[in-house]
Amino acid sequence: MHGLGTIINVAAILLGGMAGLIFKRFIKEQFQETIIKANGIAVIFLGMAGALAGLLSYDSRSGTFGTVKVLLMILSLVLGAILGEMLNIEGSFERFGEWLKKKSGNSGDAGFLDAFLTASFTVCIGAMAIIGALQDGISGDYSVLLAKAILDCIIIMIMTASMGKGCIFSAIPVGILQGSVTLLAGLLTPILTEDALANLSMVGNILIFCVGVNLVRKKTIRVANLLPAILFAVLFSFVPWLQGQ
Repeated sequence: MHGLGTIINVAAILLGGMAGLIFKRFIKEQFQETIIKANGIAVIFLGMAGALAGLLSYDSRSGTFGTVKVLLMILSLVLGAILGEMLNIEGSFERFGEWLKKKSGNSGDAGFLDAFLTASFTVCIGAMAIIGALQDGISGDYSVLLAKAILDCIIIMIMTASMGKGCIFSAIPVGILQGSVTLLAGLLTPILTEDALANLSMVGNILIFCVGVNLVRKKTIRVANLLPAILFAVLFSFVPWLQGQ
């Protein structure tokens, strides 16, 4: 069944969120801030590891490491930031989050919006979401999304326990993003080549790093306005000379 992977992923996020709400009752308020910081540090290292995997190359002859795609990374982030600020994507996300907050009866929850945005960026940005959705759409193979669902369940459980119920609603953008990619898999496959997915993963992990920074330092980076950087990273995969710069 095509699309089953996204359904499982959404269900796992909801399950993790519900479990997090239960655990939240047993976590003293004075501990929650420290747990949020710990989450941020974990996300920072997760993003850093993924980004460095795409930026570092190993020369077996000399036994040394070098860097690749540095110019591609810089151009993607700078152009993505410019486009994101022009479109004010962050503002759109915030308005949607505020709408969800009211419609879900959580108007009194001051931390709802931050929880929703942080959790959404953490579970939506990354190669697993795209690769898994493509495989699900083309062949019905949802194994990658199943693995992602397990990871997301744990991540959202911890985030919900420390940040609140806004994290649970990250299931909505996950369902929209992955469901759309699954439906459009036939059209996207020629564009999302191996190089394109590698670039997407690298820049996506940099944005995950930024999410971690926001957890540690309280909304330092407007991550949503950097999202177009992923699009530029994919487009630049068709510019051969940028691949090794």
